[in-house]
Amino acid sequence: MRHHWSRYVTGGTVVPMMSSLGGPTDHLVTDFAMRFTSTPRGARLARRLVGVRLEEWGIPYGTDAHDDIVLITAELTANAVRHGHVAGRDFNVRLTLAGRTARIEVSDTRGERVPPRPGELGEPGLSDGGRGLLLVSRLASAWDWHVRGEGPGKVVWAECEVAADLERPRAHQGRM
Repeated sequence: MRHHWSRYVTGGTVVPMMSSLGGPTDHLVTDFAMRFTSTPRGARLARRLVGVRLEEWGIPYGTDAHDDIVLITAELTANAVRHGHVAGRDFNVRLTLAGRTARIEVSDTRGERVPPRPGELGEPGLSDGGRGLLLVSRLASAWDWHVRGEGPGKVVWAECEVAADLERPRAHQGRM
């Protein structure tokens, strides 16, 4: 049976999540990786699947950690589509949870357009863009980029620390 989202993943390349359940949860390593089409739809799908994986790994929807990691994913995948798009090429997303550190990596095949290094980000002013990496730098405990080792392009990554005891999801305030 095909999943409804499989038509948006090129080539059907799916690396399933893998778990190592040999000891305490602080040593648990969980990994999810997938290739997506370099389109806004691919970026949206990547964000949603990262959110689903986080929930499955015990980081519930509505917690600060879940929301921060999903927002970082949204920004990095949107950047891969907008600035890293090469016709006919896809982008890759890898989410790793090792102990209490979540790491998101987004790679694309456009090597000549690279983001600034951490600490080199300028204030965006009143322009329409330029805020994505500022959000990432404020939400992540660390972030940077490097040249891809297995081909042309770059990998932009960010890490977030996940609280040892996650607070319950926030109640959303409805309008009265």
